[in-house]
Amino acid sequence: MKLRLRWLIPLAALPIVGLLAYGFRTDPRAVPSPLVGRPAPPFTLTTFDGKAVSIESHRGKVVVLNFWASWCRPACTEEAPVLEAAWRQFQSKDVVVLGVAIQDKDPASLEFISQFGLTFPNAPDPTGKVSIDYGVWGVPETFVIDRQGVIRQKHVGGVTDSVFRESVEPLLTESATRGGARRGSWPALQPSDRRGPSRSRPGRGASWWQRLRCWRSP
Repeated sequence: MKLRLRWLIPLAALPIVGLLAYGFRTDPRAVPSPLVGRPAPPFTLTTFDGKAVSIESHRGKVVVLNFWASWCRPACTEEAPVLEAAWRQFQSKDVVVLGVAIQDKDPASLEFISQFGLTFPNAPDPTGKVSIDYGVWGVPETFVIDRQGVIRQKHVGGVTDSVFRESVEPLLTESATRGGARRGSWPALQPSDRRGPSRSRPGRGASWWQRLRCWRSP
């Protein structure tokens, strides 16, 4: 009986080991986000200049929510001027760009914001709760939220001008009172997100964990 139990315990653990092995091999880009088609998780953060910012306060507008970090290079440094230019062009058209710095230190984030002259709201996520609620695997990752507060698209990697326009412009024609998109009616990832894994080279001082979580634009 004891001999049988010795065999049964290792056999019972095999499915768990197999699941963990699959998870470590799977590229997060290839996993569709379950949040697409659902209301964006609510949050309130304090921007680097001391102002409160929340998703709910921008209901009725299209929101581009961007998760970034100063150590993420070159993806975050390449998309920063793109996001700033898009913000300047589209803010008069009911488009809001919100930046959330994760796994970063405030002085480094502030230096990054100053370096690229970012004028759209940016806030740190000190507890990591917002990035966890949005299922963020790395940086940069961007969520496009419609006028009713429903997540319509997710983009992994640096945002380009074409990605911004193709994601935002169709939503500007929608009414703020129109029924939100049903789950699954929009693709969870951009086509570029389904490509193989590729990571940026972080800046100096980046931790081992950070080195695993900085996406390179396809």
